[in-house]
Formats: sequence, structure tokens, C-alpha cells
Amino acid sequence: MRALIQRVSQASVAVDDKILGEINHGLVVLLGVKNGDDEKAAQYLANKIVNLRIFEDADGKFNLSALDVKAEILAISQFTLYADCRRGRRPGFSDAARPEISLPLYQKFVQMLQESDLKVGQGEFGAHMLVKIYNDGPVTILLDSEDKR
Repeated sequence: MRALIQRVSQASVAVDDKILGEINHGLVVLLGVKNGDDEKAAQYLANKIVNLRIFEDADGKFNLSALDVKAEILAISQFTLYADCRRGRRPGFSDAARPEISLPLYQKFVQMLQESDLKVGQGEFGAHMLVKIYNDGPVTILLDSEDKR
């Protein structure tokens, strides 16, 4: 699994002009699921995300986690994180898990984030979404569950 996280001052996700989720100070998490991913990968990323120290303390240093600052999280599925652009001009997505695999893992990932007692919003799996992100910093970090090995 891959998670592209962005620290934001605010963010929202909408489908057909209807806002499905919105947050203030927190993190937007774009999540891609790969063939072969499992609940262990979801747990690794959920734990890493809520504990990653990317919020500034009083001295301006990255010393505080989402849990420390009671950040809000907006989780959005994004299979394009597994785009393969090595050949040709059109990306391939054969590494991305099929919806029957990725949907349950995305839902489990969201549930794991919710267990942290932080406010968690989400998009609509498989829908064409409009995501508004006010990146704070900017801070953008790519996490991959394969990094745990």
C-alpha cells in the first residue's frame, strides 16, 4: 500500500457538487492498494500516519504527531499511486489491486484510522472526486507499506 500524505490547513472532497468529507487542520491521505496487500499493510500505514511527527512544536520543529495535535484526517482512495509510467506515454495500472480487493482494504484502513479517535472523513471509492487541498507548509510525504521490511 502507498499513502501520499499532505499536511493541510483545510481540505474537502466532493462528488457531483456534494461535499462528502471536509476537514480543517490535519492530513489528507491518498491511499493506493497494490496486488498482494493485506490488513497488515493497512495497519502499518494507519499506525505510521497517526504517529508520524510532522506537525510543528512551539520551536517550529517537526515534533508533534496527528494524535498530539488532534488533527483531522481525510482519507481518499487513489489507485493512480500505482501508475507505471516506465514505458510509452500512457500509464499502466496492472500493479493496482482490483476493486474487489482494494475496497475492503481501503474500508479497513479508514476504520483503523477512526480507532485513533481522530475525526476521519472520506471520499467515495471509485467515484470521480473533486479534492480541494490547502497544503500547509507545504508538507507532502510518501509512505509505502513495503518500507516496513
